[in-house]
Parts: sequence; C-alpha cells; structure tokens
Amino acid sequence: MTYLENSKQYTGTDLENIFFRPMLTGQSAKDLGIRVLYNMPRTTHVQLWEGQRNILQKFTSAGWSGSSAPSRAEKTIDLKRVKAELGFSAADYFSMVYEKIASIVDVNMEDLSGTLLEQAETELFRQALAENIRATMWVGDTSSEEGYNTFDGFIKIIEDLVNEGTITNFNFAEASLENNSYVTSIFDDLWNETSPRIRDLKANGELVYFVTSDLCYLYEKYLDEKGVDAAYIDSVNGRQQLAYHGIPIVDIHMGNYLSQTSFHQTFAMLTDRRNLVLAVNTADMPGNEVRMWYNPDEMENRQRAVFMAGCQVIDEGMITFAYKQQ
Repeated sequence: MTYLENSKQYTGTDLENIFFRPMLTGQSAKDLGIRVLYNMPRTTHVQLWEGQRNILQKFTSAGWSGSSAPSRAEKTIDLKRVKAELGFSAADYFSMVYEKIASIVDVNMEDLSGTLLEQAETELFRQALAENIRATMWVGDTSSEEGYNTFDGFIKIIEDLVNEGTITNFNFAEASLENNSYVTSIFDDLWNETSPRIRDLKANGELVYFVTSDLCYLYEKYLDEKGVDAAYIDSVNGRQQLAYHGIPIVDIHMGNYLSQTSFHQTFAMLTDRRNLVLAVNTADMPGNEVRMWYNPDEMENRQRAVFMAGCQVIDEGMITFAYKQQ
C-alpha cells in the first residue's frame, strides 16, 4: 500500500460528532482557556449575566414587589464562513498517516482496517485545523491582505477598543522588563486598575491573566530567584500551572504568530474567561463539510473543511490591558 485513495466526507451529524465536537467541547475547549460555543443558532447572541444586586425586601405587606431583571452584557458574534485546505503528495501523506497508526498499541500493521485509516486521517486534519482556529482566535485580522484574516481575533478586537478608549489600559517601557520582578508590578497594576466588580469575581475562579510568552518567562525567572527548596525543584522540573495571588497566568503561546502582525508583541490582560467567546458553527449553512480525497492527476491527497467561526468580547468593561511600548 503506497496511496490512500478512499474518499471521505463528513456532513450533518457526522461532521459534528466525528470531526468538530471532539476538539471544541470538554477538555479540548477548556484547554483553549476561553468560552467556546459550538453550533449555537445563527446569528449567535451571547450574554454575560451579572448577579442581581438587591432582591431582599422587607416583608411588610402582601403583593408582588419583584425588582428589575439582573443586568447583563449581550453581544452578537458575526460568524464568518471559512474554509481550510491542505494538500500532500501521496507518498508523504501515506507516511504521515502510517506513523499515526503505528503509534497505536496492539495494531496489526499487516492488516489495517478502513476504520483505523479513517481515524488517522481525521486526526491528522483535525490537529492542523484546531491549531489554525486557535491562532485566528487570537491574531485574526480581517483587514489584513494575508495571514490569519478570516475573522477578527481577540487581540484585534481589544486593540480597537483600546484605541477607542473603552478599555482600561496602560503601557510600560521595554527597559523596565530588564528586572524580572517588574512583571509582578504589571500584574498588580492590572488588578488595581480594574473595576471593583471584576475583583469581586475572583471567588468564582474564572479570572485569569492572559500573557505573552516573554512575560510568562520573566515571571518564571522571578520565581526561580526565590531562595527556597520549592523554587529549586520548580526550576528543574518546570511548572505545570502559574498563578499570581490565586489567579491563573495563561501563556497564549502566540509569539511566532504575533511577530507576523502589527499588534503589540508583549502584553498582559486581566479578564474573566467567560468574557472572551469563540463560536464555531457547522450546522446552519448549506455546504458545511469536511472532505478528504485523492487526486490521481496530481497524485495528491487533499483535505478541505468548510464551516463558520467568529470571536467576540462581550463586556469591554471587564478587561484591563497592559502592553509594551512599540
């Protein structure tokens, strides 16, 4: 066997259950660190509710004296129809799929069933697609002529709001980062500059610092300088999860992508995870599909996915943004 020639097409419930749902729900969605909505009706409306502040009243008389509904922030997510396409030479494609199958325990390599091949091909495409969705989720810019321009990502949305003056923000000089401990000053300023209602949400466990990799590295170096046994152990073994005063610090791992954009290269933000929303829809538009096929004329294996996706920041008042001067 040197080629994979059987065509595969996922539509409808197969598209949802076999291909997209495994990478957009459950632990896979949690790994993205933000709120993920999958197959919400189009147009997607998303809300962020704020708990009712005062519903207790004196019990002095009969009758109804219910107060107004809880306040909420609501936004519409503009889903863009996008497609993803990959092409591999037949020999290279078979080698990549074969390698994935070989990593499975108790597989008879002399008798590969169609199901195993399909799973390996699907996983190969799904990994590439998941990373591109993640990258566009952060650095997407529809005004760009090239690159990740299928829908606007969080950084584009946030920087536009910063320029409009609707997000609390401040900047810092590059020279200040020569001191490892300065990164804690950034975290402190983000905390102090945010509104009291955001600080009150800390107990919910959803507040998070999203930071670029260089700030994350500085914070690790700051922790390494602590003269305790735990700091030594962590400097050797690494740290699975960083936090500052109980709030998780999440490295967005976008350094390679940011370098290809005009966005701020170093930044940190404090927000509620639920405030940043990624929506993906594979159900509400005819023609949404995933297809994998072999082109004998070009001796090439091809993969294509057609779906809808978009991002939105629900409440700009729930973000505090700090960035390095460019």
